[in-house]
Amino acid sequence: MKRMILAVSLLLAGQASVFAQKSDIVKKGLNVGPLPVVAFDADKGFQLGGIVQLFDYGDGTSYPNYDSKWYLEASFFTKGSMLFQLMYDNKVLIPGVRWASAVSANIDKGMDFFGFNGYGTFYDQERIALGKSGQDYIFTPFYKVNRIQILAKTDFIGRITKHFKWELGYHAAYFKEGDIDYGNINKGKEEKQFFPEDQPTLYAYFRKWGLISDDEAYGGFVSSVRLGLTYDSRNKEGAPSKGIWAEGHLSLAPRWLGSKNEFYRYSFTFRHYLPIVKDDVLTFAYRLNYEGTIGNNAPYYILPYITVMGENCDKDGMGGFRNVRGVLRNRIVGLDMATYTAELRWRFVKFQLWKQNIALGLNLFSDGSMVTRGRDMTFRYDGTAADYADQKRLYDKYVPGGKEVPHVTFGAGFRFIMNENFIVAAEYGMPLTHFLKNSPHYNQDGTGAFYLNVGYLF
Repeated sequence: MKRMILAVSLLLAGQASVFAQKSDIVKKGLNVGPLPVVAFDADKGFQLGGIVQLFDYGDGTSYPNYDSKWYLEASFFTKGSMLFQLMYDNKVLIPGVRWASAVSANIDKGMDFFGFNGYGTFYDQERIALGKSGQDYIFTPFYKVNRIQILAKTDFIGRITKHFKWELGYHAAYFKEGDIDYGNINKGKEEKQFFPEDQPTLYAYFRKWGLISDDEAYGGFVSSVRLGLTYDSRNKEGAPSKGIWAEGHLSLAPRWLGSKNEFYRYSFTFRHYLPIVKDDVLTFAYRLNYEGTIGNNAPYYILPYITVMGENCDKDGMGGFRNVRGVLRNRIVGLDMATYTAELRWRFVKFQLWKQNIALGLNLFSDGSMVTRGRDMTFRYDGTAADYADQKRLYDKYVPGGKEVPHVTFGAGFRFIMNENFIVAAEYGMPLTHFLKNSPHYNQDGTGAFYLNVGYLF
């Protein structure tokens, strides 16, 4: 064992030496990075699209950081879902101030909806498995909703000291949510796979049981101001290997500013990058995040989002590529949520090709999240007395209560890194519960997922 550790140490040290021998090409001007998007979802159909990132390095004095960046993403599903995102980030246009704006539109005919409070809502993985195996109709639409989401924001970030910065932004959003279109969901499936039109979805049950109020049920307009402070000592932004990046935010969405459903939220995020082997060969990075609600009320449709200021739009879905890889998207939703990410990042080769700086990397990770304060899930059905017992029985099945515990995942991934900023990421994550067959949480977070996207999570 000692010989193995010594051999690995010598290998990494040798790599660091090779990495250090040849300096990067200093990039200037424009640099483009494209990535195709191809996927399949039984409820949405085939997905086709692409991502394009355009970086402007100016005269190269800021490299490996860029002066400005454009991000464009467009994709279409064959059953009608569509996603468009446009983001712009500029560090030099306004002296001393970083300006970042973004707009996105997402028409989702099969958006995931797994209820609230994590394990406080039951995920019927046995019926999902039966549907996928062909022994029963496909049950996944039970956990779907129709959603139109339009986001727009503009943020300004200015320097207080070398590492401390202030943040100020305006964020607007429009949500339109409702039950699934059964005809669209069943389009292209064999008749035996159809999700029955007389089978309500979980969203419909939550409406009936009073867990989603009439005021918030169908979405609405959100108009909010965000304030923040950040400490940033990273050695570079796209793929940091040293430093700390910490942020604290307040999101204020009062009715007088135009929000249909008033709410106030806060978030804290701490990210730390620790070089184990210099020259970016081996880095340990971790992120701690807490998303909280001031008071006891916030519309359900804004709860899945991690607060973001800067170049990106808010990322929804506790469970998914940007937060808890391997857990079902939107599986973990509550008034307050705590999340961690830990990664070991290894660049095993670095070279120059076609005047571009290229590196290939592998990473091992563990993600986790849990609801620390949930929504009120009290049964409030006000239908007929004859139907009350049946509805209470279903409620007891799908809202079992019980103690929430962390949703933990493990996984590995590959990175293609060009010029430190265009980063193609391929990863696979699996929830710990998939291996706990005797646990009441067995497969309650799904069975794992593969992701193809761009960038590091943080």
